[in-house]
Amino acid sequence: MKCFRFCYESESVAPVGGSQPLDWKFSQVFGERTAGEEIQEVDIISAIEFNRNGDHLATGDRGGRVVLFERTDTQDHVGHRRDLEKMDYPINRHPEFRYKTEFQSHEPEFDYLKSLEIEEKINKIRWCQSSNGALFLLSTNDKTIKLWKVQEKKVKKVCNMNVDSTKAMGNGPIVGSSISTSSKQYIANGGCTSNDFSFPTGGFPSLHLPVVVTSHETNLMARCRRICTHAHDYHINSISNNSDGETFISADDLRINLWNLEISSQSFNIVDVKPANMEDLTEVITSAEFHPTHCNMLAYSSSKGSIRLIDMRQSALCDTHSKLFEGQEAPGSRSFFTEIIASISDIKFAKDGRHILTRDYMTLKLWDINMDSGPVATFQVHEYLRPKLCDLYENDSIFDKFECCLSGNGLRVATGSYSNLFRVFGCSEGSTEATTLEASKNPMRRQGQATSRPSRSLGNLSGVVRRVKGADNSGVDANGNAFDFTSKLLHLAWHPTENSIACAASNSLYMYYA
Repeated sequence: MKCFRFCYESESVAPVGGSQPLDWKFSQVFGERTAGEEIQEVDIISAIEFNRNGDHLATGDRGGRVVLFERTDTQDHVGHRRDLEKMDYPINRHPEFRYKTEFQSHEPEFDYLKSLEIEEKINKIRWCQSSNGALFLLSTNDKTIKLWKVQEKKVKKVCNMNVDSTKAMGNGPIVGSSISTSSKQYIANGGCTSNDFSFPTGGFPSLHLPVVVTSHETNLMARCRRICTHAHDYHINSISNNSDGETFISADDLRINLWNLEISSQSFNIVDVKPANMEDLTEVITSAEFHPTHCNMLAYSSSKGSIRLIDMRQSALCDTHSKLFEGQEAPGSRSFFTEIIASISDIKFAKDGRHILTRDYMTLKLWDINMDSGPVATFQVHEYLRPKLCDLYENDSIFDKFECCLSGNGLRVATGSYSNLFRVFGCSEGSTEATTLEASKNPMRRQGQATSRPSRSLGNLSGVVRRVKGADNSGVDANGNAFDFTSKLLHLAWHPTENSIACAASNSLYMYYA
C-alpha cells in the first residue's frame, strides 16, 4: 500500500465511491439574512464544532454567545425495526438539526495591568465527553477558557401548603391558586391588612411541611463549571481535548499549557518557544491539537509553515520535538510574501491519527506522520491570488485564517475561501475530485470544478508519489464574477460519521449533505 493511502483497520469493508465526486445538496440554514439586511458585528459566527458522535453542533460568535443545535432525523424515526421497515422512509437520511439552546459564554473584559481590552469573541469550541445525559464543552476567547455543562432540569413546584388554597397568604398567592388577590393589601413580612382570614377555632390541629413536587416540564440549564484564566500572556489560538478524557491543552503565540478538566487553578507549561531576547523571535505557534488516540502525543504548527510532533513522555517541558514536518521551497520562488503565505492557520488530525491536514493561505497539505520528508498531497486553493498578493497585503486579507476539516472516513478534505465559497477535495488514491461550492441555498450555482494538475514529484524520495490538485489560476469564478474578498468563509466542520458539512457565512450557518 502506498504511503498516501488511508488504511482503517477497524473497518471490514472499504468505503464505497471514494474516487467519485460527491453530489452536494443544500440541507438547512440558520440565521439566513434577507437582501439588504445589515449584519451586526456581534452576530458573526467565529467557531463551529460537531461533538464526537455528530448528534450535536455548537457555534460561537463574536458576541461571546454559544448556540447549540441537536440532531432530529435520528430521533424522529426511532422505533421497532419491524415498524421502521414498514415505513416509507429512505434508507439514507441526511443529518437534520434544530435549535436547542444558547447561552452567554464570555463578556467583554479589561486588563487594567496592560491597559488592554479583551473582547468577548469565541475563538474555539471543543466538546468534552458527555456524562449522565449532560453535555460538556469548552469555549475560549483571547484569554479565558470556560468549561460548560448543559443539562435538562425538571421544573419543581411547591404544593400541599398548610392553608387552604382558596385563601391568600400574606406573602402572595398559593402555587396553583386561581383566585385573584389584587384587592388585598399586604404589609412587610407577610402581614395582611384585610380581616377575611382567621385562624380556625382551637387553632390548626397540626402543621406539616410543604411538599416539593417535580413536574414533567423541563428547562435547559447551562452552568459554568470551571474558569481557566491568567495562564496566557498572548491571545489563545487553540484548545484541544485529550483522548484520556481528563486533560486538554491551550495554545497562544509562544506557549502551550496542559490543563486538567477538574482543576482550573493551575496548568503546566509543556511548550515554550519564547526566546530570552524577543528580538531573536523568528516564528510563533499558530495552532495545536492532540492526537485522536494517543494521549501522550500532540502536534502544533508555526508561522513558518512547519509542524512539530511532540511526545509528552520524553520530558516535562517538550522543548525538543519528536518529528518535524516542513514543506520544500521551490528554488527561486522566495519573495517578501513567502513566509506570510506559508504560515499555517489550522491543523487537524485525521480520525485514524495517521495523517495531519494543514491549511496555509494558498494551499491545503496532507501529511503522513510516518514520513517527514514532505506532504503526501497538496491541494491548491488560492493559486489565482498569487498576482494579487500586494493588494491583499495592503488590505490585510493576506492574514485571514482559514480553517480546514477532514471527512470521518478520511477520503476527503475541505476548506473555505472568499466569496463565501468552500472547496472539497478527494484525497484517496487516484481521486481527481476538486469541487467548488457556495454557501447559499444553491451550492452548485457557481460550480466550476477545477481541473487537477497531473501528479508531479515534489521531492527526491524514491517510490513516493505526491500530488498537487485543484489548481485554479483564474481571478474570477465559473460565471465570470469577480471574487469578493469581504465575504470570507473561514469556519467549517465535517460531520464525524456522514458526508455533511456545516459552514459559517457571516452570521448564517449553512449545512450541506451528499
